Amino acid sequence: MKSDNAAPVINPSVLSRDFSRLLPVYGMPVLMLLLILFFSVLLPDTFPTLLNLNSILSDKVIIAILALAAMIPMLTNKIDLTVGYGIVLWHILVISLQTRYGFSWPAAVLVVLAAGLLFGFLNGLLVEMAKIDSFIATLGTGTVIYALALWHSGGRQVFGELPDGFIQLNGAMLFGLPVCAFYVMGLALVLWVVTEFLPIGRFLYAIGANPRAAELNGIPSRRYVIGAFMGSGLLTAVAGVLLASKLQIGQASVGLEFLLPALVGAFLGSTTIRPGRVNVWGTLIGVGVLAVGIAGIQQLGGAFFVEPLFNGVTLLLAIGIAGFSGRRRTRVRNTRSAAN
Repeated sequence: MKSDNAAPVINPSVLSRDFSRLLPVYGMPVLMLLLILFFSVLLPDTFPTLLNLNSILSDKVIIAILALAAMIPMLTNKIDLTVGYGIVLWHILVISLQTRYGFSWPAAVLVVLAAGLLFGFLNGLLVEMAKIDSFIATLGTGTVIYALALWHSGGRQVFGELPDGFIQLNGAMLFGLPVCAFYVMGLALVLWVVTEFLPIGRFLYAIGANPRAAELNGIPSRRYVIGAFMGSGLLTAVAGVLLASKLQIGQASVGLEFLLPALVGAFLGSTTIRPGRVNVWGTLIGVGVLAVGIAGIQQLGGAFFVEPLFNGVTLLLAIGIAGFSGRRRTRVRNTRSAAN
């Protein structure tokens, strides 16, 4: 006679299946927590401190915004390299409009944001109307906009007395944290609502999955792809304004170093939370992994080349994981179709 209190039998195959299903979803957040714990144990006096948290948030907020900017065209299976080039011109322009041409800081910011939208529109036209591959198109326009930054600045620093209101855009503190961190959370919440709960988000994902099928279902792919590039251009301009507020000088040698970590963050975002598709919270977690890892390594005395090395290796891993997840989903779908 069997006892009613018999211990449940644990099936190893079920555990393995559950683990393989949950690992891609929560692996990256767990990795970030493990990195925080690891460096906190090794560096108890410097790493787990409010000062270090503020430093990480202040340093990586630009990358987080650019990663969100790069994420938007990725929803449609496009890539926008101008997130690393555009910020060079926008942070120079918003300063020169105030110091050289007498614009008030709100007017200068609005001009730069409008220019970012217009530039994104141009990228969208090249990709959708001229049918140029997005990688090639944005590499070309990015190089052009970088040349414009060099021409506008004359290869020299652009500086002058800036109003306090403009400086406080990035320099202010709120609840003991940099105010720019709250900008990132605000942008992330808006993008999350748009991509997950509104029709526009479903349309962007549908275009990214199969543009032909999206067209057959009545989705105007061209309009939404152009809109995605405009959103990317707008967020890149926002990042440029915040960078100018932080540095208070404009120089063409600053900005390009943000391109790789921004793309890494966006690619990492496709490997977690919703594996196989870029998403807002996955992107921020990807940027968080980069920020924690690099900050910890630097505090341990890592050499100056560690950061680009870490970014490059992580990008390769992210692309590899994303490809593996995509192939795994395809096999699962094919298996289910064969079973039916």
